[in-house]
Amino acid sequence: MADTVIMTQYFKMQVPDKPGEAARVLGVFKAASVNLLGFSGFPRNRRGQLDFVPENAAQLKQAARQAKLKLAGGKTCFVVNGDDRPGAVADVLGALAAAKINVTAMDAVSSGQGRYGALLWVKPKDVKKAAKMLGIG
Repeated sequence: MADTVIMTQYFKMQVPDKPGEAARVLGVFKAASVNLLGFSGFPRNRRGQLDFVPENAAQLKQAARQAKLKLAGGKTCFVVNGDDRPGAVADVLGALAAAKINVTAMDAVSSGQGRYGALLWVKPKDVKKAAKMLGIG
């Protein structure tokens, strides 16, 4: 089975860099039945940045609004899924490199049972070109 790639939106927010903040925010989305295709959290400027890739952007934004959470974004990212194999991520990154597209960030993980998934970000000016290179443009 070939890799599948979708282009979708992600949203981000800043939280205090302390235990439980990500769990608190994710709990808000869980209570609102928001399904996430991806999530990433990391330290940034002495705070924490949380990135959310929702299945339904309107549902995420509504849940955030009701909980008075300040989301930023509606920016583009890619979600990659495929059969896990040696070099799976290298193949994706190699195709983008060959097209002279610089990857801003990528998170990838083996999801078990022979599958892997990844979140991939490029600069806004490269989104259309990256989509084409990834087979969705």
